[in-house]
Amino acid sequence: MLELPVLRFGTPYESLEKTQVKNFETGEVLAEVHQANAGVLRMDMRKAKNARAALRKIAPHDLVKMCGEAGEYYLNGTLEVGTGTQSQDDFCELQSASTGLPVEMCRANMHKAAFVLKEMDNILDALTRGLPLDVLAKGYGVEDRGVTVSYQANSPVLGCVLPSNSPGVHTLWLPVIPMQIGLVLKPGSTEPWTPYRMQAAFKKAGIPAEAIGLYPGPHEVGGAITELCQRAMIFGSQKTVEQYAGNPNVQVHGAGFSKILFGEDKIDDWEQYLDLMETSVYANSGRGCINASSIYAPRHGAEIADALARRLAKHEPKAMADPDAGLSAFTTEGVAEAVSEMIDDELKTPGAEEVTAKYRNGERLVKKGSHDFLKPTVIHCDSPDHPLANAEYMFPFVSVVDCPQKDMIKKIGFTLVCTALTDDPDFRAELMDATHIDRLNIGPVPTIALNWLQPHEGNIVEFLYRARAFQTEAPTPVAKQLETA
Repeated sequence: MLELPVLRFGTPYESLEKTQVKNFETGEVLAEVHQANAGVLRMDMRKAKNARAALRKIAPHDLVKMCGEAGEYYLNGTLEVGTGTQSQDDFCELQSASTGLPVEMCRANMHKAAFVLKEMDNILDALTRGLPLDVLAKGYGVEDRGVTVSYQANSPVLGCVLPSNSPGVHTLWLPVIPMQIGLVLKPGSTEPWTPYRMQAAFKKAGIPAEAIGLYPGPHEVGGAITELCQRAMIFGSQKTVEQYAGNPNVQVHGAGFSKILFGEDKIDDWEQYLDLMETSVYANSGRGCINASSIYAPRHGAEIADALARRLAKHEPKAMADPDAGLSAFTTEGVAEAVSEMIDDELKTPGAEEVTAKYRNGERLVKKGSHDFLKPTVIHCDSPDHPLANAEYMFPFVSVVDCPQKDMIKKIGFTLVCTALTDDPDFRAELMDATHIDRLNIGPVPTIALNWLQPHEGNIVEFLYRARAFQTEAPTPVAKQLETA
Protein backbone atom coordinates (compact mmCIF):
# COMPACT_ATOMS: atom_id res chain seq x y z
CA MET A 1 0.00 0.00 0.00
CA LEU A 2 1.42 3.37 -1.07
CA GLU A 3 1.34 5.91 1.75
CA LEU A 4 1.82 9.64 1.33
CA PRO A 5 2.93 11.27 4.60
CA VAL A 6 2.48 14.89 5.57
CA LEU A 7 5.75 16.65 4.76
CA ARG A 8 6.34 19.23 7.46
CA PHE A 9 8.81 21.36 5.54
CA GLY A 10 10.51 18.23 4.31
CA THR A 11 10.15 16.07 7.42
CA PRO A 12 7.76 13.13 6.91
CA TYR A 13 4.99 12.99 9.48
CA GLU A 14 2.66 10.03 9.94
CA SER A 15 -0.78 10.93 11.22
CA LEU A 16 -3.35 8.74 12.91
CA GLU A 17 -5.86 10.23 10.50
CA LYS A 18 -5.64 9.01 6.91
CA THR A 19 -7.83 9.21 3.83
CA GLN A 20 -7.88 6.83 0.91
CA VAL A 21 -7.50 7.79 -2.74
CA LYS A 22 -9.41 5.23 -4.80
CA ASN A 23 -9.68 4.13 -8.41
CA PHE A 24 -13.03 5.58 -9.48
CA GLU A 25 -13.81 2.59 -11.73
CA THR A 26 -12.77 -0.36 -9.56
CA GLY A 27 -12.77 1.03 -6.02
CA GLU A 28 -9.17 -0.14 -5.57
CA VAL A 29 -7.28 1.89 -2.97
CA LEU A 30 -4.43 3.67 -4.76
CA ALA A 31 -2.90 5.37 -1.75
CA GLU A 32 -3.47 6.30 1.85
CA VAL A 33 -2.80 9.96 2.50
CA HIS A 34 -1.86 11.06 6.00
CA GLN A 35 -3.85 14.07 7.16
CA ALA A 36 -2.62 17.29 8.69
CA ASN A 37 -4.84 19.64 10.66
CA ALA A 38 -4.90 23.36 11.27
CA GLY A 39 -3.02 22.94 14.56
CA VAL A 40 -0.07 21.23 12.87
CA LEU A 41 0.08 23.96 10.27
CA ARG A 42 -0.07 26.72 12.88
CA MET A 43 2.85 25.13 14.69
CA ASP A 44 4.92 24.75 11.54
CA MET A 45 4.24 28.26 10.24
CA ARG A 46 6.30 29.61 13.11
CA LYS A 47 9.29 28.24 11.20
CA ALA A 48 8.18 29.34 7.74
CA LYS A 49 11.07 31.80 7.53
CA ASN A 50 13.45 28.82 7.56
CA ALA A 51 12.06 27.71 4.19
CA ARG A 52 13.09 31.00 2.62
CA ALA A 53 16.38 31.01 4.50
CA ALA A 54 17.29 27.60 3.03
CA LEU A 55 16.63 28.85 -0.49
CA ARG A 56 18.56 32.09 0.05
CA LYS A 57 21.71 30.05 0.64
CA ILE A 58 21.57 29.11 -3.05
CA ALA A 59 22.16 31.66 -5.80
CA PRO A 60 19.09 32.33 -7.99
CA HIS A 61 20.82 31.20 -11.19
CA ASP A 62 21.66 27.89 -9.47
CA LEU A 63 18.02 27.49 -8.42
CA VAL A 64 16.95 28.10 -12.01
CA LYS A 65 19.35 25.40 -13.16
CA MET A 66 17.98 23.03 -10.51
CA CYS A 67 14.45 23.74 -11.76
CA GLY A 68 15.52 22.61 -15.24
CA GLU A 69 16.90 19.38 -13.79
CA ALA A 70 13.73 18.92 -11.72
CA GLY A 71 11.71 19.25 -14.92
CA GLU A 72 13.56 16.33 -16.45
CA TYR A 73 13.17 14.24 -13.29
CA TYR A 74 9.48 15.12 -13.02
CA LEU A 75 8.79 14.10 -16.62
CA ASN A 76 10.99 11.06 -17.12
CA GLY A 77 12.46 10.01 -13.80
CA THR A 78 11.58 7.16 -11.49
CA LEU A 79 11.19 9.00 -8.19
CA GLU A 80 10.72 8.13 -4.55
CA VAL A 81 7.21 9.30 -3.75
CA GLY A 82 5.87 8.51 -0.30
CA THR A 83 6.59 4.90 0.55
CA GLY A 84 7.05 3.80 -3.05
CA THR A 85 8.69 4.62 -6.35
CA GLN A 86 6.93 6.13 -9.32
CA SER A 87 7.67 6.28 -13.05
CA GLN A 88 6.00 8.54 -15.60
CA ASP A 89 3.59 5.76 -16.57
CA ASP A 90 2.79 5.07 -12.90
CA PHE A 91 2.04 8.74 -12.34
CA CYS A 92 -0.26 9.05 -15.35
CA GLU A 93 -2.16 5.88 -14.51
CA LEU A 94 -2.63 6.92 -10.87
CA GLN A 95 -3.74 10.43 -11.76
CA SER A 96 -6.17 9.17 -14.38
CA ALA A 97 -7.59 6.52 -12.05
CA SER A 98 -8.40 9.03 -9.31
CA THR A 99 -9.46 12.11 -11.32
CA GLY A 100 -11.19 10.76 -14.42
CA LEU A 101 -8.77 12.46 -16.78
CA PRO A 102 -7.72 10.30 -19.74
CA VAL A 103 -4.18 8.94 -19.39
CA GLU A 104 -2.83 10.84 -22.40
CA MET A 105 -4.30 14.06 -21.03
CA CYS A 106 -2.40 13.43 -17.80
CA ARG A 107 0.77 12.92 -19.82
CA ALA A 108 0.19 16.16 -21.74
CA ASN A 109 -0.13 18.07 -18.47
CA MET A 110 3.15 16.55 -17.29
CA HIS A 111 4.84 17.94 -20.40
CA LYS A 112 3.40 21.41 -19.66
CA ALA A 113 4.85 21.42 -16.15
CA ALA A 114 8.21 20.09 -17.33
CA PHE A 115 8.35 22.75 -20.04
CA VAL A 116 7.83 25.53 -17.48
CA LEU A 117 10.60 24.14 -15.28
CA LYS A 118 13.03 23.74 -18.17
CA GLU A 119 12.32 27.24 -19.51
CA MET A 120 12.37 28.89 -16.08
CA ASP A 121 15.12 31.37 -16.96
CA ASN A 122 13.17 32.77 -19.92
CA ILE A 123 9.87 32.75 -18.03
CA LEU A 124 11.27 34.65 -15.06
CA ASP A 125 13.04 37.10 -17.34
CA ALA A 126 9.65 37.89 -18.88
CA LEU A 127 7.73 38.00 -15.59
CA THR A 128 10.31 40.30 -13.96
CA ARG A 129 10.52 42.41 -17.14
CA GLY A 130 14.25 41.77 -17.35
CA LEU A 131 15.02 42.46 -13.69
CA PRO A 132 18.05 40.38 -12.63
CA LEU A 133 17.06 37.79 -10.02
CA ASP A 134 20.06 38.90 -7.97
CA VAL A 135 18.17 42.12 -7.23
CA LEU A 136 15.35 40.09 -5.66
CA ALA A 137 17.87 37.98 -3.79
CA LYS A 138 19.86 40.91 -2.38
CA GLY A 139 16.87 43.17 -1.95
CA TYR A 140 18.22 46.00 -4.07
CA GLY A 141 20.44 46.77 -7.03
CA VAL A 142 21.25 49.36 -9.66
CA GLU A 143 19.55 49.17 -13.05
CA ASP A 144 21.37 49.82 -16.32
CA ARG A 145 19.93 53.34 -16.35
CA GLY A 146 21.76 54.06 -13.10
CA VAL A 147 18.74 54.02 -10.77
CA THR A 148 18.71 52.05 -7.52
CA VAL A 149 15.68 49.76 -7.22
CA SER A 150 14.57 47.68 -4.28
CA TYR A 151 12.13 44.81 -3.87
CA GLN A 152 10.94 43.23 -0.64
CA ALA A 153 9.39 39.78 -0.28
CA ASN A 154 5.83 40.00 1.00
CA SER A 155 6.04 36.56 2.59
CA PRO A 156 8.67 33.88 3.28
CA VAL A 157 6.34 31.28 1.72
CA LEU A 158 3.50 31.04 -0.76
CA GLY A 159 0.59 28.95 0.48
CA CYS A 160 -1.42 27.08 -2.16
CA VAL A 161 -4.77 25.34 -1.77
CA LEU A 162 -4.62 23.09 -4.81
CA PRO A 163 -7.48 21.63 -6.89
CA SER A 164 -8.15 18.09 -8.05
CA ASN A 165 -9.83 18.77 -11.38
CA SER A 166 -7.20 20.46 -13.55
CA PRO A 167 -3.54 19.44 -13.07
CA GLY A 168 -2.33 22.02 -15.59
CA VAL A 169 -2.81 24.84 -13.06
CA HIS A 170 0.18 23.62 -11.05
CA THR A 171 2.40 25.48 -13.47
CA LEU A 172 1.30 28.72 -11.76
CA TRP A 173 3.29 28.09 -8.56
CA LEU A 174 6.42 26.57 -10.07
CA PRO A 175 8.32 29.91 -10.53
CA VAL A 176 8.21 30.53 -6.77
CA ILE A 177 11.24 28.40 -5.83
CA PRO A 178 13.88 30.25 -7.93
CA MET A 179 12.55 33.50 -6.44
CA GLN A 180 13.72 32.10 -3.08
CA ILE A 181 10.21 31.83 -1.65
CA GLY A 182 9.18 28.60 0.08
CA LEU A 183 6.01 26.63 -0.62
CA VAL A 184 3.21 25.43 1.64
CA LEU A 185 0.92 23.18 -0.43
CA LYS A 186 -2.41 21.57 0.39
CA PRO A 187 -2.86 18.86 -2.28
CA GLY A 188 -6.27 18.18 -3.80
CA SER A 189 -8.09 15.27 -2.19
CA THR A 190 -8.16 13.14 -5.36
CA GLU A 191 -5.06 14.58 -7.02
CA PRO A 192 -2.16 14.50 -4.55
CA TRP A 193 0.07 13.07 -7.27
CA THR A 194 1.36 16.29 -8.86
CA PRO A 195 2.56 18.12 -5.72
CA TYR A 196 4.13 14.97 -4.27
CA ARG A 197 5.94 14.07 -7.50
CA MET A 198 7.02 17.67 -7.98
CA GLN A 199 8.43 17.81 -4.45
CA ALA A 200 10.35 14.60 -5.12
CA ALA A 201 11.74 16.03 -8.36
CA PHE A 202 12.80 19.26 -6.66
CA LYS A 203 14.49 17.31 -3.88
CA LYS A 204 16.39 15.08 -6.33
CA ALA A 205 17.57 18.20 -8.18
CA GLY A 206 19.07 19.61 -4.98
CA ILE A 207 16.33 21.97 -3.79
CA PRO A 208 16.36 21.90 0.05
CA ALA A 209 13.61 19.66 1.36
CA GLU A 210 12.80 22.18 4.11
CA ALA A 211 11.74 24.70 1.46
CA ILE A 212 8.51 22.82 0.65
CA GLY A 213 5.75 21.64 2.94
CA LEU A 214 2.90 19.32 1.89
CA TYR A 215 -0.15 19.43 4.14
CA PRO A 216 -2.99 17.23 2.86
CA GLY A 217 -6.03 17.50 5.06
CA PRO A 218 -9.64 18.65 5.48
CA HIS A 219 -11.01 22.08 4.57
CA GLU A 220 -9.74 23.59 7.81
CA VAL A 221 -6.18 23.22 6.49
CA GLY A 222 -7.05 25.32 3.45
CA GLY A 223 -8.59 27.95 5.70
CA ALA A 224 -5.47 28.00 7.87
CA ILE A 225 -3.25 28.48 4.79
CA THR A 226 -5.18 31.56 3.67
CA GLU A 227 -5.11 32.88 7.23
CA LEU A 228 -1.50 32.19 8.16
CA CYS A 229 0.39 32.66 4.90
CA GLN A 230 1.00 36.29 4.06
CA ARG A 231 0.57 35.35 0.42
CA ALA A 232 -1.74 32.52 -0.67
CA MET A 233 -3.10 31.13 -3.94
CA ILE A 234 -6.33 29.17 -4.02
CA PHE A 235 -8.55 27.60 -6.67
CA GLY A 236 -12.31 27.39 -6.48
CA SER A 237 -15.75 28.38 -7.65
CA GLN A 238 -17.21 31.84 -8.18
CA LYS A 239 -18.32 31.68 -4.56
CA THR A 240 -14.67 31.30 -3.51
CA VAL A 241 -13.70 34.26 -5.68
CA GLU A 242 -16.33 36.42 -4.00
CA GLN A 243 -15.27 35.24 -0.54
CA TYR A 244 -11.75 36.59 -0.97
CA ALA A 245 -12.57 39.64 -3.08
CA GLY A 246 -10.64 42.61 -1.78
CA ASN A 247 -8.11 40.50 0.15
CA PRO A 248 -4.71 41.48 -1.31
CA ASN A 249 -3.02 38.53 0.40
CA VAL A 250 -5.01 35.91 -1.51
CA GLN A 251 -4.82 35.33 -5.26
CA VAL A 252 -7.96 33.44 -6.29
CA HIS A 253 -8.25 31.38 -9.46
CA GLY A 254 -11.89 30.61 -10.15
CA ALA A 255 -14.20 30.22 -13.10
CA GLY A 256 -12.84 31.72 -16.30
CA PHE A 257 -15.89 32.53 -18.43
CA SER A 258 -13.45 32.72 -21.37
CA LYS A 259 -14.85 33.88 -24.69
CA ILE A 260 -14.39 34.33 -28.42
CA LEU A 261 -15.71 37.59 -29.88
CA PHE A 262 -16.35 38.14 -33.57
CA GLY A 263 -16.13 41.69 -34.86
CA GLU A 264 -18.40 42.95 -37.63
CA ASP A 265 -15.44 42.88 -40.01
CA LYS A 266 -14.71 39.16 -39.49
CA ILE A 267 -18.06 37.53 -38.84
CA ASP A 268 -18.86 36.77 -42.49
CA ASP A 269 -15.68 34.66 -42.60
CA TRP A 270 -16.66 32.63 -39.52
CA GLU A 271 -16.10 29.26 -41.26
CA GLN A 272 -12.36 29.99 -41.38
CA TYR A 273 -12.29 29.90 -37.58
CA LEU A 274 -14.11 26.62 -36.90
CA ASP A 275 -10.89 24.80 -35.97
CA LEU A 276 -10.01 27.57 -33.53
CA MET A 277 -13.48 27.45 -31.95
CA GLU A 278 -13.52 23.66 -31.64
CA THR A 279 -10.05 23.58 -30.06
CA SER A 280 -10.92 26.37 -27.62
CA VAL A 281 -14.01 24.51 -26.44
CA TYR A 282 -12.89 20.87 -26.50
CA ALA A 283 -9.19 20.81 -25.54
CA ASN A 284 -8.39 19.39 -22.09
CA SER A 285 -11.95 18.03 -22.01
CA GLY A 286 -13.31 21.55 -21.51
CA ARG A 287 -12.28 21.47 -17.85
CA GLY A 288 -10.00 24.49 -17.88
CA CYS A 289 -10.91 28.04 -16.95
CA ILE A 290 -9.29 29.04 -20.25
CA ASN A 291 -11.62 26.88 -22.36
CA ALA A 292 -14.10 29.01 -24.31
CA SER A 293 -17.54 28.84 -22.73
CA SER A 294 -19.14 31.53 -24.94
CA ILE A 295 -18.82 32.73 -28.52
CA TYR A 296 -20.33 36.16 -29.27
CA ALA A 297 -21.35 36.93 -32.85
CA PRO A 298 -23.14 39.95 -34.35
CA ARG A 299 -24.81 37.62 -36.90
CA HIS A 300 -24.58 34.03 -38.23
CA GLY A 301 -24.95 32.77 -34.65
CA ALA A 302 -27.30 29.93 -35.57
CA GLU A 303 -25.01 28.82 -38.40
CA ILE A 304 -21.94 28.87 -36.17
CA ALA A 305 -23.72 26.87 -33.49
CA ASP A 306 -24.88 24.31 -36.04
CA ALA A 307 -21.44 23.83 -37.59
CA LEU A 308 -19.76 23.60 -34.19
CA ALA A 309 -22.40 21.16 -32.94
CA ARG A 310 -21.79 18.87 -35.92
CA ARG A 311 -18.08 18.75 -35.04
CA LEU A 312 -18.35 18.37 -31.28
CA ALA A 313 -21.18 15.83 -31.35
CA LYS A 314 -18.84 13.25 -32.87
CA HIS A 315 -16.79 13.04 -29.65
CA GLU A 316 -17.87 10.06 -27.56
CA PRO A 317 -16.72 8.79 -24.14
CA LYS A 318 -13.84 6.34 -24.34
CA ALA A 319 -11.82 4.27 -21.90
CA MET A 320 -9.30 6.28 -19.88
CA ALA A 321 -6.40 4.34 -21.40
CA ASP A 322 -7.55 4.93 -24.99
CA PRO A 323 -4.99 7.27 -26.62
CA ASP A 324 -7.87 9.03 -28.44
CA ALA A 325 -9.90 9.65 -25.27
CA GLY A 326 -10.82 13.32 -25.01
CA LEU A 327 -13.68 13.38 -22.50
CA SER A 328 -13.05 13.26 -18.77
CA ALA A 329 -15.21 11.25 -16.43
CA PHE A 330 -17.22 12.72 -13.56
CA THR A 331 -16.10 10.59 -10.63
CA THR A 332 -18.34 12.01 -7.89
CA GLU A 333 -21.75 10.40 -7.87
CA GLY A 334 -24.60 12.62 -9.00
CA VAL A 335 -22.54 15.61 -10.16
CA ALA A 336 -22.85 15.01 -13.91
CA GLU A 337 -26.59 14.32 -13.59
CA ALA A 338 -27.09 17.52 -11.58
CA VAL A 339 -25.19 19.58 -14.17
CA SER A 340 -27.20 18.06 -17.03
CA GLU A 341 -30.48 18.77 -15.24
CA MET A 342 -29.35 22.34 -14.56
CA ILE A 343 -28.75 22.91 -18.28
CA ASP A 344 -32.13 21.42 -19.16
CA ASP A 345 -33.86 23.67 -16.63
CA GLU A 346 -32.16 26.76 -18.09
CA LEU A 347 -33.21 25.68 -21.60
CA LYS A 348 -36.83 26.09 -20.51
CA THR A 349 -36.24 29.85 -20.56
CA PRO A 350 -37.20 31.06 -24.06
CA GLY A 351 -34.39 32.21 -26.32
CA ALA A 352 -32.02 29.23 -26.24
CA GLU A 353 -31.74 25.91 -28.07
CA GLU A 354 -29.37 23.00 -27.62
CA VAL A 355 -28.07 22.36 -31.14
CA THR A 356 -25.99 19.24 -30.37
CA ALA A 357 -29.15 17.34 -29.40
CA LYS A 358 -29.98 16.66 -33.07
CA TYR A 359 -26.50 15.40 -33.96
CA ARG A 360 -25.22 13.36 -31.06
CA ASN A 361 -25.79 9.66 -30.55
CA GLY A 362 -28.01 9.29 -27.48
CA GLU A 363 -28.41 11.55 -24.47
CA ARG A 364 -26.02 14.15 -23.10
CA LEU A 365 -25.61 12.21 -19.83
CA VAL A 366 -23.90 8.82 -20.06
CA LYS A 367 -23.97 6.71 -16.90
CA LYS A 368 -21.35 4.01 -16.48
CA GLY A 369 -22.16 2.87 -12.96
CA SER A 370 -18.98 3.89 -11.17
CA HIS A 371 -18.76 7.18 -13.09
CA ASP A 372 -20.57 9.38 -15.59
CA PHE A 373 -19.80 11.39 -18.72
CA LEU A 374 -21.33 14.50 -20.23
CA LYS A 375 -21.13 14.75 -24.00
CA PRO A 376 -20.17 18.07 -25.64
CA THR A 377 -23.02 20.55 -25.66
CA VAL A 378 -23.54 23.58 -27.93
CA ILE A 379 -26.27 26.08 -27.11
CA HIS A 380 -27.50 28.89 -29.36
CA CYS A 381 -28.75 31.94 -27.44
CA ASP A 382 -30.56 34.76 -29.21
CA SER A 383 -29.54 37.25 -26.52
CA PRO A 384 -26.65 37.77 -24.07
CA ASP A 385 -29.29 38.13 -21.33
CA HIS A 386 -30.23 34.44 -21.44
CA PRO A 387 -28.99 32.49 -18.34
CA LEU A 388 -26.94 30.13 -20.54
CA ALA A 389 -25.23 32.92 -22.48
CA ASN A 390 -22.52 33.26 -19.86
CA ALA A 391 -22.51 29.85 -18.19
CA GLU A 392 -19.51 27.60 -17.54
CA TYR A 393 -19.38 23.89 -16.81
CA MET A 394 -16.60 21.33 -16.40
CA PHE A 395 -17.02 19.63 -19.76
CA PRO A 396 -17.03 20.82 -23.40
CA PHE A 397 -19.91 23.29 -23.17
CA VAL A 398 -20.30 26.49 -25.20
CA SER A 399 -23.01 29.03 -25.89
CA VAL A 400 -23.05 30.83 -29.22
CA VAL A 401 -24.61 34.19 -28.42
CA ASP A 402 -26.24 36.68 -30.81
CA CYS A 403 -25.02 40.13 -29.82
CA PRO A 404 -24.29 43.37 -31.72
CA GLN A 405 -20.63 44.38 -31.64
CA LYS A 406 -21.48 47.68 -29.93
CA ASP A 407 -22.95 45.78 -26.94
CA MET A 408 -20.41 42.99 -26.58
CA ILE A 409 -17.95 44.50 -24.13
CA LYS A 410 -20.61 45.63 -21.67
CA LYS A 411 -22.49 42.32 -21.93
CA ILE A 412 -19.73 39.71 -21.66
CA GLY A 413 -18.97 40.28 -17.97
CA PHE A 414 -15.75 39.08 -16.36
CA THR A 415 -13.63 37.21 -18.90
CA LEU A 416 -10.39 35.44 -18.03
CA VAL A 417 -9.34 34.93 -21.67
CA CYS A 418 -10.83 36.80 -24.60
CA THR A 419 -9.95 35.97 -28.20
CA ALA A 420 -11.13 38.87 -30.36
CA LEU A 421 -11.38 38.27 -34.09
CA THR A 422 -11.31 41.77 -35.53
CA ASP A 423 -9.11 44.26 -37.35
CA ASP A 424 -11.36 47.18 -36.40
CA PRO A 425 -9.05 49.68 -34.64
CA ASP A 426 -11.88 51.24 -32.61
CA PHE A 427 -13.13 47.86 -31.38
CA ARG A 428 -9.57 46.82 -30.56
CA ALA A 429 -9.10 50.01 -28.54
CA GLU A 430 -12.29 49.28 -26.58
CA LEU A 431 -11.04 45.76 -25.87
CA MET A 432 -7.69 47.08 -24.69
CA ASP A 433 -9.46 49.38 -22.23
CA ALA A 434 -11.87 46.72 -20.89
CA THR A 435 -10.70 46.09 -17.32
CA HIS A 436 -12.96 43.03 -16.93
CA ILE A 437 -10.89 41.16 -19.56
CA ASP A 438 -7.77 39.59 -18.07
CA ARG A 439 -5.85 37.92 -20.91
CA LEU A 440 -6.55 39.43 -24.33
CA ASN A 441 -5.79 37.71 -27.63
CA ILE A 442 -6.18 39.90 -30.71
CA GLY A 443 -6.41 37.65 -33.74
CA PRO A 444 -6.84 33.90 -34.34
CA VAL A 445 -5.37 32.57 -31.07
CA PRO A 446 -7.27 29.74 -29.32
CA THR A 447 -8.29 30.68 -25.80
CA ILE A 448 -6.42 27.64 -24.48
CA ALA A 449 -3.09 28.73 -26.08
CA LEU A 450 -0.96 30.04 -23.20
CA ASN A 451 2.22 31.98 -23.78
CA TRP A 452 4.34 31.20 -20.74
CA LEU A 453 6.22 34.47 -21.20
CA GLN A 454 3.01 36.33 -20.35
CA PRO A 455 1.48 36.59 -16.86
CA HIS A 456 -1.66 34.53 -16.29
CA GLU A 457 -4.26 35.82 -13.82
CA GLY A 458 -1.84 38.27 -12.28
CA ASN A 459 1.94 38.44 -12.20
CA ILE A 460 3.32 36.09 -9.55
CA VAL A 461 6.41 38.29 -9.16
CA GLU A 462 4.35 41.36 -8.34
CA PHE A 463 2.22 39.26 -5.98
CA LEU A 464 5.21 38.00 -4.01
CA TYR A 465 7.45 41.09 -4.10
CA ARG A 466 6.72 44.76 -3.58
CA ALA A 467 8.77 47.61 -4.98
CA ARG A 468 9.88 50.09 -2.35
CA ALA A 469 12.01 53.21 -2.01
CA PHE A 470 15.61 52.48 -1.05
CA GLN A 471 18.77 54.55 -0.81
CA THR A 472 22.37 53.78 0.01
CA GLU A 473 24.92 56.17 1.50
CA ALA A 474 26.32 56.98 -1.91
CA PRO A 475 23.57 58.32 -4.21
CA THR A 476 23.56 57.10 -7.79
CA PRO A 477 24.76 59.56 -10.49
CA VAL A 478 21.17 60.22 -11.57
CA ALA A 479 20.14 60.94 -7.98
CA LYS A 480 23.03 63.40 -7.57
CA GLN A 481 21.89 65.27 -10.65
CA LEU A 482 18.37 65.53 -9.28
CA GLU A 483 19.64 66.73 -5.90
CA THR A 484 21.59 69.58 -7.49
CA ALA A 485 18.92 70.55 -9.99
